Amino acid sequence: MGVFYEAIPDSMIPWIRAQKMFWIATAPLSARGHVNVSPKGGECFGIPDNRSFWYHDLTGSGNETISHLYENGRVTVMFHAFDGPPRIVRLYGTGSVLESGTAEYDAFVADHKIETCFGSRSIIRVDIHQASSSCGFSVPFYDFKEFRSTLHETFERKAVKYAANNEKESMPRYWAFKNAWSVDNIPGMKAGLKAGSEKGITPIKKMVGMSSPKGYQGAVGQGFTLAQLIFAMLFSASISAVLILFADDLLPGSTL
Repeated sequence: MGVFYEAIPDSMIPWIRAQKMFWIATAPLSARGHVNVSPKGGECFGIPDNRSFWYHDLTGSGNETISHLYENGRVTVMFHAFDGPPRIVRLYGTGSVLESGTAEYDAFVADHKIETCFGSRSIIRVDIHQASSSCGFSVPFYDFKEFRSTLHETFERKAVKYAANNEKESMPRYWAFKNAWSVDNIPGMKAGLKAGSEKGITPIKKMVGMSSPKGYQGAVGQGFTLAQLIFAMLFSASISAVLILFADDLLPGSTL
């Protein structure tokens, strides 16, 4: 049976810190947008207190979490047991993004003694308003072997090339290409948007086919595109102007 708490219970914190991976779930405001769930290796995350959670966010080919947090802040973090007694823990809260290169990011990294790398993208912080624990009886057993090194090795190669004056290997250029926009065309990394504008980098097209988003699918209109909303506003304004213009003819004796 599930149990809810207004904060993370003290008894739950050691178990969370011992986990090797977790999941991040976010979504845009639009009903037409896509829900995102991302697995994260638990090499660098923390719980400063009973209402806070953070993790070190490394660069990847997508940026849904960042885009959604900038748009609306909603986030759920989930841990579950792969060994020992079954358990699922969810942390519900509001997330914020500390992008690499900002004063807030630098201060947080220094305060928490976080080991960053060339591909460090951000720190994701979550202010928690609910925590829950449930059984997890259907989660299978798995044995942890080791963390993958592929991502760090990729960043190391990029860092060497960038140090050799290959500007195309810079992280801002990568962020502009792959991390500036979500799959629903919601703005993502600010550093990526800036680099894209300054260097004229066209972002990668992500979703394909007839069902792929054709415009901004974010908070505007809860499922309406920006163009549709603008059309509706202009149409409404035109109707209002016509009614005012012909008010005397429509309502004899009225004065405006």
